[in-house]
Amino acid sequence: MARQQQDVDELFDVKNAFYVGNYQQAINEAQSVSPSTPLIALQRDAFLYRSYIAQGNYRIVLQELKTADPMLQPLKTLVEYLSPGANKPAIVADIDARVAKGTELTNEIFLIVAASIYYHEDNYEAALKILHNAESLELRAFTLQCLLAMNRPDLARKQLKLLQDIEDDSTLTQLAQAWLNLSQGGPGVQDAHYSIMELSERLGALGPGPAAVGAAAAASRGMWEEAEQMLSEAQVRAPQQPDLLLGLAVTAAHSGKAPEVFNRYIAQLLDSHPDHPFTKEHHAKTNEFKRLAAQYQPSVPS
Repeated sequence: MARQQQDVDELFDVKNAFYVGNYQQAINEAQSVSPSTPLIALQRDAFLYRSYIAQGNYRIVLQELKTADPMLQPLKTLVEYLSPGANKPAIVADIDARVAKGTELTNEIFLIVAASIYYHEDNYEAALKILHNAESLELRAFTLQCLLAMNRPDLARKQLKLLQDIEDDSTLTQLAQAWLNLSQGGPGVQDAHYSIMELSERLGALGPGPAAVGAAAAASRGMWEEAEQMLSEAQVRAPQQPDLLLGLAVTAAHSGKAPEVFNRYIAQLLDSHPDHPFTKEHHAKTNEFKRLAAQYQPSVPS
């Protein structure tokens, strides 16, 4: 049974908008909150700045962090890591040193930043290590996400049980259950699809992450038009988001659209995301094909 909350969560709407990836709505909600305590103000600002970061609006965050609460300063490291041309190895080394030192491990914002950077680096073990003793709903959901990335649905299911024990009707718990159900396939795909649709009906516009999950579930059920619609609606708010572009390319191929439509999405992905795993794999396969083709070119006698 879910834990019954005794107090009204002043950031309820901010959190829900952020968790479903509707970052502009999260910003709007955060700016309308009049926090009753310094802690609520800190949490509000954290969601506000993280929403700007998710939109790629780094300058606003860097400017305001100059005079912001010291607990928010780890967000500067996340901005530096995500910025074009970042020296990522140096930033990861800095995070490693700060984790080893341990003085920031009581700051949940630092834990989110460090785990996010490790997750981007595919270093899920390091992310799990600093999330190990986390108690908040968001960090437990992040733990589940890491376990799924490591192909450990057995441990992810245990983590989901912990989330359900804390708050089984929360947006994060519902999202986590959808992630797990989709990863398991079979009957779980339908459950994942229904979960995302319910979130959409309850909270409105979905961001790239939940939309991609819902579209994948719909596509797995052969509902290609619905999958395309979910991705297209999310793309209005995030035109260059790589998972949306890749999903739209797949739905275009399966729904009988002209090859040019598929090619445009792929070209857009390759151009805008040179470091994306798909882009790297695409270039590697293209170069390998060219190398093999060159070996079989007919020789021209001199």
